[in-house]
Amino acid sequence: MIWIILIFVGFLGGTVGSLAGLGGGIIIVPSLIFLGGTSLLPELAPQIVVGISIVLLTVTGLSSTIAYIKQKKVDYRSGFIFFIGSGPGAVLGAILNKNIEMELFSIFFGVLMIVISLTMFVTKYLKPLEPKKGVKRSYLDEAGREYVYQFNPILAVVICFFIGMLSGLFGIGGGSLMVPAMLLLFRFPVPVAVATSMFMIFLSSITGALSHIQLGNVDWLYTLALVPGAWFGGKFGSYLNSKLNDNVIVLIFRFFLIIVGIRLILSSM
Repeated sequence: MIWIILIFVGFLGGTVGSLAGLGGGIIIVPSLIFLGGTSLLPELAPQIVVGISIVLLTVTGLSSTIAYIKQKKVDYRSGFIFFIGSGPGAVLGAILNKNIEMELFSIFFGVLMIVISLTMFVTKYLKPLEPKKGVKRSYLDEAGREYVYQFNPILAVVICFFIGMLSGLFGIGGGSLMVPAMLLLFRFPVPVAVATSMFMIFLSSITGALSHIQLGNVDWLYTLALVPGAWFGGKFGSYLNSKLNDNVIVLIFRFFLIIVGIRLILSSM
């Protein structure tokens, strides 16, 4: 029974992560916390939960990136610039995660989920910045419309370092913070922001996963049970991204984050 549940959790995490460019850890981490200590799954240390999630992010990231590459939405140059910051940040996050206790981890993670949800609520009301200089990119959508966007590479690397650190610390992937930053600070078109976020998540999750593996934070039995669902979920999420109304999906997901965040905080008090 637990293997079926884990496959479903992996699929759901992969789908949601790929759909909105979040990475999937925002689903996988709380799911493993809630299942831990029940008759289905023994209680897992936060280090193990994060280690499993980070390894799965490489699977989801690769699966969805391949799908987005076929749709020609990935900005490789920007993704590699972002990785200059997010890669080392993910390693630092894995190190900081080493001695954290489950109660404290749940509280911090719950607060983070609520902050992410509130960030998503206010994003559409904020006016994007217009950088005067930096890396200039363009994107031609399926209708033939051209979008031009520009960002400061130094600012991008600094922001991505802290996002990568949160990814390594909490196993969330960082896309939940990276996508709003790309939309508001760098004026990325939404399809490119989501696709490039997944590309960056794939790259930074490799460094984070290697760090957690070296620290002994990965339970391979549960990880392998989650992998098939995460792989197909990543592909399914990228497919849904091109079919569904973004506003409806984001609205549902915002409330989900708030509810789960509050639940995590209360369960640890």
